[in-house]
Amino acid sequence: MYSKILVPLDGSRIAENALPYARALARGLKVPVDLLCAIDLAEMERHVSAATGLFLDTLAEDETRRRAEYLNRIAQSFSGAPVRCKVAKGDAAGVIIEAAAAERDTLVCMATHGRSGLNRWLLGSVAEKVLRGASAPLLLIRASETAQTEGEKRLGAVIVSLDGSGLAEQVLAPVADLAKKLDLEVILFRAYSIPYGFYEAGASYAVDPQRLSAEIEAEVQQYLEEKRDGLAKAGLEKLSYASKEGGSADEIIKYGLRNPDKLIAMCSHGRSGVKRWALGSVAETVLRHCAASVLIVRAAP
Repeated sequence: MYSKILVPLDGSRIAENALPYARALARGLKVPVDLLCAIDLAEMERHVSAATGLFLDTLAEDETRRRAEYLNRIAQSFSGAPVRCKVAKGDAAGVIIEAAAAERDTLVCMATHGRSGLNRWLLGSVAEKVLRGASAPLLLIRASETAQTEGEKRLGAVIVSLDGSGLAEQVLAPVADLAKKLDLEVILFRAYSIPYGFYEAGASYAVDPQRLSAEIEAEVQQYLEEKRDGLAKAGLEKLSYASKEGGSADEIIKYGLRNPDKLIAMCSHGRSGVKRWALGSVAETVLRHCAASVLIVRAAP
């Protein structure tokens, strides 16, 4: 399970959308929280005049002090878990990736976009860089200006995206641990598709397309039942499953639109090191377009 929760903040209300999730997870999992602010000196220098730039060190010190005071105020909103605050200098994504790698089993919990301050940084692009560059699991919160940032987010259910592969199934173990400790309902979801050629007008095949569709659906149902039974043997009680014909990313996004208050959990088919996260993956498409918050688990090769 997770050893700590890392929450990157930039001082904006949108970035603070991650806080209700972090508070709930910290209390339920009984793990410490690290609140992190990054100060990008190069970005600051681009936004000040040449004359003001002579005092960049002083500006950086003032900004560091202001950020530290901000994080300490946020820390007071947590209860039942130790909170540490850190202001680091450097590119935001790089700072987050380094902080996540410093301790094993760190969960990064951050909003998907937001801006503020002299060292303005777009959390949307930062989140993408963290997704590609970090090996830690990542909980991305779909943020809005009007969302509640106080208190805790009540997590009632998690939708687990599966595709029938062993790689995708690596999400099941961490989700099972999370569900046990937070008393979550687990909904297993799998999309499936029929080759388009079977639907071409006038096509002649030995297998009727409708019959093939029914057979594939039955196989998917059997697969989901087996995974559900496996989780039940592991001690989970609130279990269900659903399937839908269509493209994987499209159907996960649609399912998320119908269930925006539920967390979606899935594995990324990315790789570490110079090969980074796979671009154009189902996980990345879901993150770009899904209305629900998404937990990305880094799949082992």
